[in-house]
Formats: sequence, structure tokens, C-alpha cells
Amino acid sequence: MADHLSEAAKSSGDAGVEALATHDVFNQAPPYGGSNLAAGDPLLLATVSAHVSAWELKDVLAHGAEVGAEAFLELGRQANIHLPALKTHDRHGRRLDQVEFHPAYHDLMAHSFSAGMHSALLDGGVSTQLVRAAKFFLTSQAETGHTCPITMTNAAAAVMAQYPDVCADLLPKMQTRTYDPRFLPMHEKTGITIGMGMTEKQGGTDLRAISSTAEAGNQGSYAITGHKWFFSAPMCDAFLVLAKTANGPSCFLIPRILADGRVNGLRFQRLKDKLGNKSNASSEVEFHRAEGYLLGDEGRGIATIIDMVTPTRIDCALGSAGQMRAAVSRAVHHCRHRKTFGAYLIDQPLMTAVLADMALDVAAATALALRLVRAAAKVETDPVEAAYARLLTPAIKYWICKTGPALTYEAMECLGGNGYVEDYDMARIYRDAPVNPIWEGSGNVMALDVLRALGRHPEAPNLVLSELSKSGGASLSAACSGLPSLAAQALADPAHARVLTERLALTAAVAALKELQLDDVADAFAKTRLSGGWRSTYGILPAGIDAAGILESLYPPAV
Repeated sequence: MADHLSEAAKSSGDAGVEALATHDVFNQAPPYGGSNLAAGDPLLLATVSAHVSAWELKDVLAHGAEVGAEAFLELGRQANIHLPALKTHDRHGRRLDQVEFHPAYHDLMAHSFSAGMHSALLDGGVSTQLVRAAKFFLTSQAETGHTCPITMTNAAAAVMAQYPDVCADLLPKMQTRTYDPRFLPMHEKTGITIGMGMTEKQGGTDLRAISSTAEAGNQGSYAITGHKWFFSAPMCDAFLVLAKTANGPSCFLIPRILADGRVNGLRFQRLKDKLGNKSNASSEVEFHRAEGYLLGDEGRGIATIIDMVTPTRIDCALGSAGQMRAAVSRAVHHCRHRKTFGAYLIDQPLMTAVLADMALDVAAATALALRLVRAAAKVETDPVEAAYARLLTPAIKYWICKTGPALTYEAMECLGGNGYVEDYDMARIYRDAPVNPIWEGSGNVMALDVLRALGRHPEAPNLVLSELSKSGGASLSAACSGLPSLAAQALADPAHARVLTERLALTAAVAALKELQLDDVADAFAKTRLSGGWRSTYGILPAGIDAAGILESLYPPAV
């Protein structure tokens, strides 16, 4: 019987195969990728081109082509399915305390190094910061995990540059565009990365509750004993760490490997099994009299290391804005190619409204994050920009980062079941979305920091309101006029701090969009976000908003 059936199948040839086929695959979107992420983002180009030179804009466009390529997106996928692994000991039982990464991770790091994303704070200049921010925003659309050590190295420069007595030899190695993953003393490497360690088991936000201690030793070094509950990027070459001396919390630079080649006393306990951010290794560590070097004065460690906070928070906002753009871009791509009930999804009125509503948040987040970058680059020279950065950094970080997870889910839903499976990268984007709202200060911390900025810089509110009002428009004027009473209410009762924080960010977003002369987008955002109406999901747009026009302007079809 079996032989008979086999002979029959052979004789049928191709016709038999055709008979067994159940269907052809059609009405599926082509793979996402292969486009220039910068050239396809008119808002990004408008923001950057107004403040950079022609060759710098060309650099951003080249970067957009690189990170939008299918091969680069594949690196992101590979780095997130082949996870880092901690090797605490070698085969003979000697301590190793090393983390192994897939080659794709190192390729991502090398690319971001070559783009200068790890060292722009040492280079200075508004255009340099803006180009770096655009690249970070674009890279975050492809893969976000590896940007953690990139962010920390860039932010650490804000601290280390102030202490040349300790860091002078390291700063040039932070500026090189050569990524060097070798496990060697820093003086033998062509490029280095810097991590950080503040959070301990008994307390995260309250840094004065740390229990790690530092004992003065020989030749200016200290012996650090204690632990860190979250220790980011354990394969960095050095770390900025808080530990207590007799005078209180102090900031130390702890090398990974000492100058004589000995591995420093960092004992890694395990890697965190995180929801997302999988390609990046986050660890728990114990310090066994690890050698460290004091930065700043004893007891002033929090004030010293706090200079890392602002650039890190800005990267959180940029990264979340990039993830939001990544999610909506994939949703738009899918809907432009998928038909249902006789029409493409993007032309179905309900779907058009959902996509356009999400596009408003992405546009606002992008404009707002890049506006903050410009302000932060001028803190030392412009009192208005300094006030903007001090008051709005926590507000902008709060709103953009907390908007990301909900928006990313909605974009995932646009793909239906395809969005929920790991064959597509929407699931990874969704898992990655919650890290930035938590990292470097959760929502309540940001809201309290807004109140702290109001108290410490009483001149800031008037300067910022005057700056926001310059963009004009009735909705913006009305929003600005209501902020002083909200501020007074929140200062009197901190339970209202979140209301003030979100309102500040939304108002600043409208101003940032107006500054770019995107009046239709700005007015639609103001009408839906500042009108006071209750909105619990996307796609609830009032009459009179051109949803299709918004999508066409912000997500032009690929040529």
C-alpha cells in the first residue's frame, strides 16, 4: 500500500504538489526595513536642519540609512535573542567576573562608537549635541539595549571632565571612535566605556541610604566594600560609584582592571533577568575592597555624580521618542500594505484616526526631546535656556517616557496577532518601552524634581513661560496662563505634582511643534491633549482634524 501511494505521488509530479497546497501567501506586508530612517522623518529633518551645517545634516542622513538597513535591524534581533551570559569563574575555579556577548552586540556598539554617540559631551557645541541626539533617536528605532553603556559613557564625561587630576588620561580614550571590547587595563585600550552604580538593595531613590563604604588607602586610592543592586553594563572599563566615607556619600571612579593588570575587586553575583532591555547586561555586584579614586570632596558624592543625571534623562526621552517612532512606523507600514473589507487598513477611517492620534504623540515627543537638547547645550551661556533645561528636563522625561508603553501597545495592536509574536520586532519594542520611565527616576521622582526646580530657581517659571509663549496661538496662551496656579497648587500639596508635570510637558510640546511651523500638528495636539477632555485610548479625535493629512506629513510613503 505504502509503495503504491509513493509511486502515485511520484507520477503526479508538480500537479500533486499543487493539489496538496492549501493556499498562497498574500495580503501580508513586506518586511520592514531597508529605508533611510532620517530621510523618511520630515519632522526630524526640519528640527536638525535649522541648527546644523550642511555636512552635519549629511552625516545624520547617512546614519539614518545605516540604522534603517535590514542588516542593522538584524543585528538588533540577534543581540536580543542571544543574551549576555555571566562567567563568574574559569574552568579551574579562578574568578573571571566577565560577561560574554553575541558578536551582534559588539557590532552595534562599534557602530554607535563610530558615530560619536558616546562622547559628544566632551566635544561641546549646540550642533554637535543636536547631531548626536538625532543619531541616538535614530539608533533607538533599531535597537535600544546597547545604548545603555553609550549613554552612561557620554553622561560620565560631564563628571569626569571636572576632575583632570584623576581622569585626564582617560578622557582622550572616551573621545576615540574606536570600540575596544578587550578585557585589558584602560591604558592598553584604544577606547573605553564608563558605567555607574548607585542603587542598593535597601533603597533606590534615597541615595543617602547607601551602605557601601570607602576606606582611604595609599597614593590617593580608597578600598570600597559593599554592594550594588543594579550595576549597569558590567563589562564597562570603569564605573562611577557612590560609597560612604566618614563624611558621607562620596563619588569614586572604580576601574574594572587595575593599571598593573590585576582584576579589581568587583564580584558579580548574577545578571538581572529583565522584562526587556535584553541585549544589555545589568548586574548585581559586591565590592571586595575594590580600588577606587575619589572624585570631588568626601561627603559631596551625590552633588558630584548628579551631573550625570541630566544627560541621562535626556537620553531616556530621546530613546523613548525613538521607540515610539519605531512602533508607529511599523504600524503605518503594515497598514499601508494590508487590505481588509476591500480597502487598505490605513484608509479605513477608524484606523486612520488611531494612527494619526499616535503620530501626534510621536511628533510631540520628537520635537520636545530635541528642543531640550538645544536648551541643555546652552545652560552655561543662556539664562533662558538654562531655566528651560532645569525646569523641563524632569517634566519632559516624565511625559515622553510614560507615554511610550501605552503607545507601543496600541501600535502593536495595529498589526493584530502578528504584532504579538516574536517573529516580528514589535514584541521586543513593547518589552523595551517600560525601562526608560523607570531608569534614572520614575514618575514620582520626576514630579518631585519639578517642584524642587521651582523652589531652587524661582526665576525659572517666568523665563520658561515667556519662552513658551513666543510660539503664539490661542491654545498655547491659554495653557501657559494656567500653569502658575497649577504650580502654586502643587507646591502647596505635592499630591498635585503629577498634574503640573504633565501639563508643563504638554504645553512645551505644543510650543516646540509651533516653533517648527507645524501648525496643523500643533493645533491638533493642543486640541486633543490640552482641551481638558477625557481620553483613555488612542483614536478619539474630535471633528475637524485631518487625520490622513497628519499621517501623510509625518509618515510620507517610501519612494
